[in-house]
Amino acid sequence: MTVLRTIGNILWFVLAGLWLAMGYVVAGLVMCVLIITIPFGIAAFRLAVFVVWPFGRTVVRRPDAGAGSAVGNVLWFLLAGLWLAIAHVVTGVVLCVTIIGIPFGIANFKLAAVAIAPLGKEIVPSDERARFVTT
Repeated sequence: MTVLRTIGNILWFVLAGLWLAMGYVVAGLVMCVLIITIPFGIAAFRLAVFVVWPFGRTVVRRPDAGAGSAVGNVLWFLLAGLWLAIAHVVTGVVLCVTIIGIPFGIANFKLAAVAIAPLGKEIVPSDERARFVTT
């Protein structure tokens, strides 16, 4: 399973990961220049690392995320989230044109939802997901 994950991550990096991560890094730099949005910049950098090598990790909602995360997600959406989500959707559509790209296109559509509202979420290894999900 680890070999398949690694192959998937390498293909992902070549087909979409590098370019999408650059978008997150640019958004993070812009957010860090505007002093008040530094927490958004940190979130963008965290997502950039996730977008480079996504297979084998997943995003879960933090149980302690509250109203601050919700307000932050609204601001994030207006400042960067919409554009990053559009980049994921466009990349996903392009990847779905080819048969080998369909799984990567679907992954892009899932990442578009994360790009819209990343605050209040945590990136964890896939095998540890059950520990973070509350029932």
